[in-house]
Amino acid sequence: MTPFLYVSHPQVRIDPAVPVPDWGLSEQGRARAEAFAREPALMAYGRVVSSTEAKARETAAILAAALSLVEEVRPGLHENDRSATGYLPEAEFQQVANAFFADPEHSARGWERAVDAQDRIVRGVRLALAEAPGTPTLFVGHGGVGTLLLCHLAGQTISRAHDQPPVGGGCWFRQTATDAPDRWRSLEEAPLP
Repeated sequence: MTPFLYVSHPQVRIDPAVPVPDWGLSEQGRARAEAFAREPALMAYGRVVSSTEAKARETAAILAAALSLVEEVRPGLHENDRSATGYLPEAEFQQVANAFFADPEHSARGWERAVDAQDRIVRGVRLALAEAPGTPTLFVGHGGVGTLLLCHLAGQTISRAHDQPPVGGGCWFRQTATDAPDRWRSLEEAPLP
């Protein structure tokens, strides 16, 4: 498999009046992305491919600029569809997210099923990699579908046990040509191994 790095967007500006896919990065999130963009090991990547959501596009633009690349925005890499509930207060969101991972074959309150989101993200990543075989790619996306992708690559069942550490997003994992990812690491855990 072509090597790739998957990065989840860091902290966002939460605004209940704005659709979640349109949320942008907060000042803290932008600062974390900018710090990560200075990591010399990122120079190994020849493409930056992003989800269509604003927070991912903003993160991808920061990383792509540091690499003198133009980010590619791709459909199918977005976070699990949660439009059935829209914004949820944090405690309620965590309850529904727990249900999403705990019962992947069924919808949690109308959310996209985890098995469907996993199939979508796996297909989206494979398609993007097939379009530029041999070019190490940096994907910028989301924690939920990123965890589903990690579970698939690592041969693990869908479980929130494989979710990002609680640092507000802004994590990464790497797939090498020979080794599957083992876990998420925060952006501050650079340099990349």
